[in-house]
Amino acid sequence: MITPDRMAAVDENAAALGVPRKQLMESSGNAVAAAVRRVATPGARVALVCGRGNNGGDAFVAARFLDSYDPTVHLLGRPESIATDIARENWEALRTAEYDARVVRDSRALDLNDPDVIVDAMLGTGVTGALRQPERDAAKRINASEATVVSVDVPSGIDAATGEATGVAVDADRVITFHDMKPGLDGGDVTVADIGIPETAELFVGPGDRRPLSRPSDAHKGAFGEVLVVGGGPYTGAPALAGQAAMRAGADLVRVACPESVAREVQAFEAGLIVRPFDGDRLTPEILDRVLSLAAGHDTVVVGPGLGDSGPTLSAIREFLTGYDGRAVVDADALEVVPEVDTDATLLCTPHAGELRAMGGPAVGDNDWRERLNGVAEFAADLGHTLLVKGAYDAVTDGERRRVNRTGNPGMTVGGTGDVLAGAAGALLATVGPLNAGGLAAYATGLAGDRVADREGHGLLASDLLDELPRALWGDRDE
Repeated sequence: MITPDRMAAVDENAAALGVPRKQLMESSGNAVAAAVRRVATPGARVALVCGRGNNGGDAFVAARFLDSYDPTVHLLGRPESIATDIARENWEALRTAEYDARVVRDSRALDLNDPDVIVDAMLGTGVTGALRQPERDAAKRINASEATVVSVDVPSGIDAATGEATGVAVDADRVITFHDMKPGLDGGDVTVADIGIPETAELFVGPGDRRPLSRPSDAHKGAFGEVLVVGGGPYTGAPALAGQAAMRAGADLVRVACPESVAREVQAFEAGLIVRPFDGDRLTPEILDRVLSLAAGHDTVVVGPGLGDSGPTLSAIREFLTGYDGRAVVDADALEVVPEVDTDATLLCTPHAGELRAMGGPAVGDNDWRERLNGVAEFAADLGHTLLVKGAYDAVTDGERRRVNRTGNPGMTVGGTGDVLAGAAGALLATVGPLNAGGLAAYATGLAGDRVADREGHGLLASDLLDELPRALWGDRDE
């Protein structure tokens, strides 16, 4: 089962894999025609009532496979307002081939002419809320007909995520939906059609997974998270890279809690970082109350970058995770204490293969990414936390749901890229769940690294990734 939002992401990912929406529309239209043929008797007349989106485009294609049923296509609205190029191309194909394709500019002019089968292709899974005109009147006319009604993807007016309607909705006899069942359709007379979307469009993180990151025009400061990076002491660059990456990945405010001994150096990396120093030269249990107090005022915490693995520091990390109940990204030396900690926190752990073994996890190689993913998923289920295991194929899983990322390149073995990934994940974890945050962070960091490598070769610096992160997450303006 797949939600409408996730389905839209999978469609986009399929296009990125080389299976464009135009090809999927052809398969969808063929599936709609097959559904009509299952309910239409010889000599039956078919009317297709079509909206101006890709749902209508599916029906435009279907009409070409229904020649023996004398199809009539009714477009609700002006052809110039058809929303996508591929739907418009399929409309023009009908007109050029001289199908009976009618433009309905006023719902009062919709004349279905007593068909035997009506195809409802007005609105698809991406539209919610009450039907507006002309779709509302068209739905009433469809419901008043004695014809068998076949809805494309979802009955118009029904929310595919909930199965509920706000006002008028088409009362469908059959529904033909695509790729997977939608939650709101469960229980009706529904056929799920395989339209050729590769399994990896759902499994591999791709550009479609960026859809939840869109920002409304009325967004306000604080809506996209405040992140606290707990790091530094033995190292200064790691917490600074993580903090800057969190800023580049969209966090509104980023603070770094670090030992006073390195606070000035950390601050020097970026004026926008807010540094909150604590006493001493490393994290210890004695200053833990201050760190927990700081963490309570943030949406997410990134713990680990540059902290080191001294005994007192690891003890402090154990106590921190035990007492913290928010969202956290755990990275670097902090990872080894996770399996022994009982915590109410929601954790996204970001080990490489060696760190995974130190946590008690399996030895995972890069030769077979499916085998790698299965091993990581089993360990994540035992651990009870989400894992992002870095490698040529990053494995992201909470033990049940799974994602794989394959952006990135060998030049990213340079030190500091993991700190960038952890910081980006921290920012994303403020607005999306740990599985999506881990997948998107891996995808964007790897894509940023690929762009730097294309430009500079393999002699890249971790800091080179920072400028590329926003474009990797939100896309080029011309995408």
